[in-house]
Amino acid sequence: MLNTPPAPPSPTPASAPRHPEGVSNDEFRAAMSRLAAGVVLVTAQEPPLDPDDPLAPGGEDVGMTATSFMSVSLDPPLVMVSLREGSRMDDLLAEQPLWAVSVLTESQRHVAGRFAMKGRISDRLLFQDLAYGRGEVSGAPLVGGSLAALECRTEQRVTAGDHTLVIGRVLSARVPSADGGPLLYFRGRYRQLG
Repeated sequence: MLNTPPAPPSPTPASAPRHPEGVSNDEFRAAMSRLAAGVVLVTAQEPPLDPDDPLAPGGEDVGMTATSFMSVSLDPPLVMVSLREGSRMDDLLAEQPLWAVSVLTESQRHVAGRFAMKGRISDRLLFQDLAYGRGEVSGAPLVGGSLAALECRTEQRVTAGDHTLVIGRVLSARVPSADGGPLLYFRGRYRQLG
């Protein structure tokens, strides 16, 4: 019986730099794009500019589309979202412990796209014609018609490479809508079940 050596791995394009250990960025992105993920809108309200002055302007609402959101624990109820380090939401949640998550439906693709734009306009304009209510605990916007709405308080922040993992205790959870399926993200595009 002949021992044939295993086939060499397929070559990596010269333009894709490899990390000292592991795969290139392109290889990693391609592999992870095959993992279907639910799409959520993470929101928070900036603290007032001057909390001691009742006439000072309030803080702006901030929103961010995320696909890296998951349940962590049932007891206590914990969830986690991964934020790009130094992003506006990462900076805000470093100072504002209260935030919210709206689980988007397949009909809310426009909401996901709006809050995922690079070089986007101000968050105030993004929220302007969006149907939403305010969380009773967090004060953060919760998208109307979403599949589920959670309000959270940050319990822990963990630096992980170029991202921050924000672990939050769920303070309230509602299922306001039973209509429609979830909005999914797969192979670089928004999708729906079925």
